[in-house]
Amino acid sequence: MNTARVRTAESITKTTGYVNNPIETQVIEGYFQKEISQKAMAIRKVNKTLCALLGAAVMFAFISYYFAMSNELALNKLSRQITTLNDENAELQNSLDRLKSFNNVDTKMGQYNMLSKAEKVIEVQAVDSVLPVISTSPKTASFNWAVGY
Repeated sequence: MNTARVRTAESITKTTGYVNNPIETQVIEGYFQKEISQKAMAIRKVNKTLCALLGAAVMFAFISYYFAMSNELALNKLSRQITTLNDENAELQNSLDRLKSFNNVDTKMGQYNMLSKAEKVIEVQAVDSVLPVISTSPKTASFNWAVGY
């Protein structure tokens, strides 16, 4: 919808009293650039500047994303190594606890002198058995039958 005011030939005739003869045919044919207004040039310059800034922001975002992903990969690698070391540490801690418990038992036995070596050894002659060994069959316990269940 064009809202611009345009003077028509009738309005020119009414105000001035004569009519301009418009040229019916073109004298020169071809493509000629139209004149660009200052407003259009300013808009184009602002658009180009904004496009350049947007392109720079996109490139900065790609570069930042690359560095963020490389740092995340490094952190994932370190996390796997830490998990492996923690598992190994847990196994070593269990072994150490078992050895400490054996060491504690040995220390306590040494303190209370419960297991001491014999001071002298007594040798005894072997004695022949006088009683004959009688084998008996094992007796079973009597079973009381219950009525019911």
